[in-house]
Amino acid sequence: MAIYKAPVRDMQFVLHELLEAETEFKALGFDEASSDLIDTILEEGAKFCESVIFPTNRVGDEQGCKFDNGHVTTPAGFQEAYKALCEAGWMSLACDTEFGGQGLPNTLSVFFEEMLQSANMAFSLYPGLTRGAYVAMKAYASDELKRRFLPKMVEGTWSGAMALTESHCGTDLGMLRTRAEPQEDGGFHLNGTKIFITGGEHDLAENIIHLVLARLPDAPEGTKGISMFLVPKFLVNEDGSLGERNGMSCGSIEHKMGIRGASTCVMNYENAKGWLVGEPNRGLHAMFSMMNHERIMVGQQGLSQAEVAYQSAVDYARERVQGRAPTGPKFPDQPADPIIVHPDVRRMLLNSRAQSEGARALLGWVSLLTDREERHTDPTEREAAEDLVALLTPVVKAFITDMGTEACNNCLQVFGGHGYITEWGMEQLVRDVRISQIYEGANGIHAMDLVSRKLPMHQGRPVRRYLEFLNAFVKEHAEDQELEEFMAPLGEGVKRLTKATEWLAKAGAKNPDEPGAAAYDYLRLMALIAIGHMWAKSASIAVNKVDGDNTGFYRTKLSTARYFMKRVMPQTLGLLASLTSGSDTLMAPDAEAF
Repeated sequence: MAIYKAPVRDMQFVLHELLEAETEFKALGFDEASSDLIDTILEEGAKFCESVIFPTNRVGDEQGCKFDNGHVTTPAGFQEAYKALCEAGWMSLACDTEFGGQGLPNTLSVFFEEMLQSANMAFSLYPGLTRGAYVAMKAYASDELKRRFLPKMVEGTWSGAMALTESHCGTDLGMLRTRAEPQEDGGFHLNGTKIFITGGEHDLAENIIHLVLARLPDAPEGTKGISMFLVPKFLVNEDGSLGERNGMSCGSIEHKMGIRGASTCVMNYENAKGWLVGEPNRGLHAMFSMMNHERIMVGQQGLSQAEVAYQSAVDYARERVQGRAPTGPKFPDQPADPIIVHPDVRRMLLNSRAQSEGARALLGWVSLLTDREERHTDPTEREAAEDLVALLTPVVKAFITDMGTEACNNCLQVFGGHGYITEWGMEQLVRDVRISQIYEGANGIHAMDLVSRKLPMHQGRPVRRYLEFLNAFVKEHAEDQELEEFMAPLGEGVKRLTKATEWLAKAGAKNPDEPGAAAYDYLRLMALIAIGHMWAKSASIAVNKVDGDNTGFYRTKLSTARYFMKRVMPQTLGLLASLTSGSDTLMAPDAEAF
């Protein structure tokens, strides 16, 4: 059985010491977000996720969702857990008080969401998609639609879903066929079929609010002709009560490799009543506010499953005896030593830990940037935050989900044959986390987004700003001898990222294949530098707190930072060589040669 205890101490380190969150929050107008409140939310969130949500994970995988004549039933315990989630107010943490929310920072909500995802990734999708729909509606819906729908979504009585994909188009949304016909009352009738709609139908909430992409009759072809519509499962009366069932139904649910407790639906819209959200033919722009939130959330899913896998593997490695340590028996009174004495087991565990803790710090920093982007009073600071969030969102989504899958596989390997057996819980983690590399845009697409859209954005301003920021950090600590073992590898990595960025700009101008061929290596290179920066900053804090460290927390931080810099950061050299080798090796073979 997999185990999970929320990593509250590490979250406190990231929030209080790495991000100096209380000071940052107050500067952004979150006066109530004190250190005490932060700790209370982390501690109570941990208790809730460990005791209420985590017990539903195994049964959710075993039972899955059931489909019967258009109705979807979630696994045993999901309804009770969802009700408890809503009643405790966890849905409303970062929502505006205007709509019944608590008005707390998005950054703080993100840390709770990690715990929720670790406890049950499939279950977490229901509130996660509601939160994403809230973000899009808050930004683009009319005041009337906000008034009518958002308070119920904030409290969780109604949930949200996003309906983009059709059977013939996933990434290429310009080909979608769902139509929206204007009606005399100002609404629209939608007709079409969507697939892969997570939470499109279920039994957790009274109403489900779909945000649907569709075309108006006079819409131009391609992505410039897409509009977004709010389409509720049940129509809402003027007094806020539920009316008749809308013209939408679930045709079936998918039978999946993982996240079986999340309903993945085929949705049919037949003259379904909907309302325009945002401007006509600007639906993709509006949907991206939701999708960018979801992409960061999906990146966090990689971290969340890696955390459970790591904790479970460490527990097993301490107990499982097999063989002797290479330097001689560590427990001579036992027939064998625990496998945690073996270097290769430690390699798998340390790699998982270093990547996970670095990813948590990076996610926390990017989340804080989203709060700055939305609330900072200085437009220059808002622009800087917006640039960095845009640049790093594909990195967070793609790399952390790659890392999470790798960590789950490595931690399963620690169990040996037992890891392959269902009762130990490790194979579920591998199955569940695998989708994170695919949905909300496959990771290769995010790599292409990074090199083709984000690097040239604003004439290269975001990436220039990031490189300047990293160089300034390295320069600030250049004379500190205690930090040389951390700063020197980071500095070399930043030079490699700079060289790779310059090479891409020149090579891409000559050959359009070069960005695509280099994209995945480039994204991984930037990700390792981003996480390396988090580890170097963590080390700069920990090195001053080792003395008097009774728990060993800061000593462990330093040793893990050292592992990352010596064992992981050197990968940047190979990534630079690979991405600058050119596209010929990929593009020269004829299609028939495959």
